[in-house]
Amino acid sequence: MNAAIIFILLIVLMLTGMPVSISLGLTVLTFLFGFTQVPLESVALKLFTGIEKFEIMAIPFFILAGNFLTHGGVARRMINFASSMVGHWYGGLGLAGVLGCALFAAVSGSSPATVVAIGSILLPAMTKAGFPKSFGAGVITTSGALGILIPPSIVMVMYSVATNTSVGALFMAGVIPGLLLAGVLGGVTWYRARKFNYPRLAKATWGERYKAFRASVWGLLLIVIVMGGIYTGMFTPTEAAAMSAVYAFFVAVFVYKDMSLKDVPKVLLNSANMSAMLLYIITNAVLFSFILTNENIPQALADWMLGHGLGMISFLLACNVILLLAGNFMEPSSIVLIFAPILFPVAIKLGIDPVHFGIIMVVNMEVGMCHPPVGLNLYVASGITKMGITELTVAVWPWLLAMLVFLGLVTYWPPMSIWFPRMLGMM
Repeated sequence: MNAAIIFILLIVLMLTGMPVSISLGLTVLTFLFGFTQVPLESVALKLFTGIEKFEIMAIPFFILAGNFLTHGGVARRMINFASSMVGHWYGGLGLAGVLGCALFAAVSGSSPATVVAIGSILLPAMTKAGFPKSFGAGVITTSGALGILIPPSIVMVMYSVATNTSVGALFMAGVIPGLLLAGVLGGVTWYRARKFNYPRLAKATWGERYKAFRASVWGLLLIVIVMGGIYTGMFTPTEAAAMSAVYAFFVAVFVYKDMSLKDVPKVLLNSANMSAMLLYIITNAVLFSFILTNENIPQALADWMLGHGLGMISFLLACNVILLLAGNFMEPSSIVLIFAPILFPVAIKLGIDPVHFGIIMVVNMEVGMCHPPVGLNLYVASGITKMGITELTVAVWPWLLAMLVFLGLVTYWPPMSIWFPRMLGMM
């Protein structure tokens, strides 16, 4: 009964158009004051202990690093390097977009930032080269989603906060699926370009490739710093985030000089605004999770599923359906913070690895960001391309279909996610 009251309250508030974070907060307060005897002191204590986590500090640092890189010309140099490597293949600029998104994802941790940084440079170039606008939009909208799967990933940090899973293990678990998904998206791009005979660039010489690599190496080094530092144990993911923010500032201002010191306060303010918004969502989600646990809802759900003979396969299928439906209405951070506390205990009872389950959730978020009606990447790409959401939805369907097939593969083949972190001794 209490579970029904909680979810009805939440759904009603969200249907009014209220932001998810405020809907969560009001649901929690209404339920606390109206339907429970929980002392307010324990609520206040849970609020502070819930967000007093070292991992949460990584979020503002990764956002800051991503903003410095987005404003600092790193994306343009990565696209030039990617074009020199694969531009002569069918759909060369499109393939360069996939590779550029994968590289930029590995330094920014954010899908919208990847779509903006790569799309705003590449889409005009593709249109000028003779590609249909819909082709370019399909490539960038879906490839931009790699930003939350290829580490570092802000959404993975959110999952870690919600479930107490190792951030380092999650980051390493995202490497193989991230590279494979980039390969799948690249394969769709190449196939469609070959089928419709889209233009190709002239093959770059090795000298031109070396020159492009040398120009982009400062941005690419950030991947080595973050991943290498975590893998070798030199620093934690949170310390890696702080290092990446300092490094991104240094590269943008002093190496590439695409930003001046007077632009820095604006970037800091933008990052602070984004961080405050996410931390506000986390705060309300912590209280929501506290209520669910206090009312024994996840445990009751687990017992019900096990009692009705629902096994791992049917549970994972149900999770995918629920998360994909949630992706219609919410952005990834909110989905993870609301659904992880509910689904995670059931997954553990069924013997599903917590890191594998985290990757399944992240891939679901990726697909959700690319499908209507409120896929975040669709809206960002719509702003860049000046295309309507319906038109964009038609443009992305071949890549979206491939992503759904990939989701099925990552869901039911755990070694794809957990082999690499296990090999590194992180699990």
